[in-house]
Amino acid sequence: MKYLVLIPDGMADRPIPSLENKTPMTAAEKPIMDSLCKRSLLGTSLNVPATMVPESDTANLAILSYDPLIYSKGRSPLEAMSMGLTMADDDTAIRCNVVTLSEDEENYEDRIMLDHSADEITTEEANELIIALNEGLANEERRLYTGVSYRHCLLWKNADQKYPFDRPHDIIGRRIGDYLPKSENGGWDFLEFQKKGYEILKDHPVNLARKQRGLRPANSPWLWSPGGKPALPSFNEKWGISGSVISAVDLIKGIGICAGLNVIEVEGATGNCHTNYKGKADAAINAFKNGSDFVYIHVEGPDECGHRGEIENKVMSIEKIDSLILGPVYEYLKACGEDFKILVLPDHPTPIEIRTHSSEPVPFFLYDSTKEERGADTFTEDSAVAAGFHVADGSTLLQLMIK
Repeated sequence: MKYLVLIPDGMADRPIPSLENKTPMTAAEKPIMDSLCKRSLLGTSLNVPATMVPESDTANLAILSYDPLIYSKGRSPLEAMSMGLTMADDDTAIRCNVVTLSEDEENYEDRIMLDHSADEITTEEANELIIALNEGLANEERRLYTGVSYRHCLLWKNADQKYPFDRPHDIIGRRIGDYLPKSENGGWDFLEFQKKGYEILKDHPVNLARKQRGLRPANSPWLWSPGGKPALPSFNEKWGISGSVISAVDLIKGIGICAGLNVIEVEGATGNCHTNYKGKADAAINAFKNGSDFVYIHVEGPDECGHRGEIENKVMSIEKIDSLILGPVYEYLKACGEDFKILVLPDHPTPIEIRTHSSEPVPFFLYDSTKEERGADTFTEDSAVAAGFHVADGSTLLQLMIK
């Protein structure tokens, strides 16, 4: 038996007036998903426990059968693992976005969060900014490491692993003073790091050049999601099968590394809607050919479009996931002569309306080549709810697939 899990990150949404009150999932032309949905077990899954923040680390841990209430230590330690960083027991990993703040205000606290991704800055440009931040702020206790695009990692010894930072993508358009680390609850060093980082970055040549090209500057670091050294039980030992993970983002790669899965790099995979869809499909097919029983494909595009409020791009990314990833891998699995199952679901919703993650259950379908279920004509949020089948704990979802 072969197993494919496809995660269009943040695909689930809410009705949008400009789409005739359809969701992007409903508006998208996705004939492969819809065709499989008709013959699949269809329902909804709650991947993020009610007591936890709806983040991708929490949701993807659950989908991969790791109860986030037990195993989640924040996304940053997982990203650190993917970046090849060695964490000591006294290290705290902290995600560091390079973000765009407004620049007209006199005080740092009065600035507005304009973009959590600085127009999805290139990794090459961001690396120059990380070098500058390290020159001004790194010491024996802390150092920044370049990740992908706007996503970077700060290792800080003996820092608070549970400090309640605010997530930058939650406060777009808002004055940051209400969301900065507070000196009265132990956040003084974090606040000073961000404020000094702004002074270092605001006139950096990379940012001046970006402004000249009409792009937003990455003029401030923003810290969030701290955590300690991670550890997960082996996925292969847990399920008795070999597996691979395909993703553009360090978080998902880090989960794969910690779970002992084979992490496959795809050239041109970007973490946004303009990614190498075909390359991900080819990598999945090759993984199956090379002995993987289980392949987990994560595609970040719909999530980034949700954060950026890009309706047309979100629809487009869903359509490309369907035609350029699911279609070719499904055709390969049909032709390979072995029974197979396909599970398709977003990890969490990222509604355009709020431009951040939400906590409601997500739609899923589970296709089994050995038997036909009664699903629905289309794979949408509403059809999944109407099916009446609900998985209350997303960390048990794989039990339906792998027995």
